[in-house]
Amino acid sequence: MKDAMPDSDLPAAEIHRIPLTSGRNTIVWHWRTHAVPPVGAVSFSHGNASSPAHYAALIAPWLSAGYDVWAPLHVDSTEHPDSAAYPGLATWRVRIEDMRAVSARIAVPYVVAGHSYGALTALAMGGAEGDLPEGVTGPLRDPAARCVLAFSPPPPIPGLISPEGYAALAVPALIQTGTADLMPGWPEPDWRVHLPAYDCAAPGGDRYLLVLDGVDHDFGGAICEPSDAKTPQRPELAEAVRLSGLFIDAYGPAADRHARARLDACLSPDLPVRLDRK
Repeated sequence: MKDAMPDSDLPAAEIHRIPLTSGRNTIVWHWRTHAVPPVGAVSFSHGNASSPAHYAALIAPWLSAGYDVWAPLHVDSTEHPDSAAYPGLATWRVRIEDMRAVSARIAVPYVVAGHSYGALTALAMGGAEGDLPEGVTGPLRDPAARCVLAFSPPPPIPGLISPEGYAALAVPALIQTGTADLMPGWPEPDWRVHLPAYDCAAPGGDRYLLVLDGVDHDFGGAICEPSDAKTPQRPELAEAVRLSGLFIDAYGPAADRHARARLDACLSPDLPVRLDRK
């Protein structure tokens, strides 16, 4: 079953309800690019309690670049009708089911992307060995996922992923954070807690780290959690979109060595835009 759902910042999305063997339906938003044929597809996983609707600033450029975008509405979203039925880490199992359902629907090699909890979800599809929840068989890696975009992935968390799990990342990845990307309540109030996803990954696999000076977890509410109390960090987000676009052009389904050369020309050890590669 599918119907259309408009969004104020995006073209109309189709809403797919994909039945699973568990008896649950995965709700997936699908935006179609105007490019004929599409360059490829992006599977996007939103942050905890958010929804695809709050990521227009990421999704719209992917559509403009010729990518179809598929984005599950995970059960941890406050907009999901069944969110109360999946407390705590029960959402981890369901997220994996969602992403597997999307991969089966895309049915071609694709780019997997995510923000925050969704960044961990995306990295797992790219080979990072997250903890297997009850009822899920491994491996979590999806061979159809060609590369990963991970915006502000979480630190290692018991029950989700360990440093060794992050070390198993198997595909090219761009991992982003910012120097104001703090985790409330975390024992170490330091943006560097987001670095293990990059630091633990083996070198030589085209892994990139993007650090943006002064950027917080949601680019000032420009993505994930809009807030009138914050100032959207739109220029910084535009730079993240630009560099991540070069990355998916370089390493996605239509891998382009010229895009890789343009991306590598942006490598810099210094802020305000630090871009490392290993």
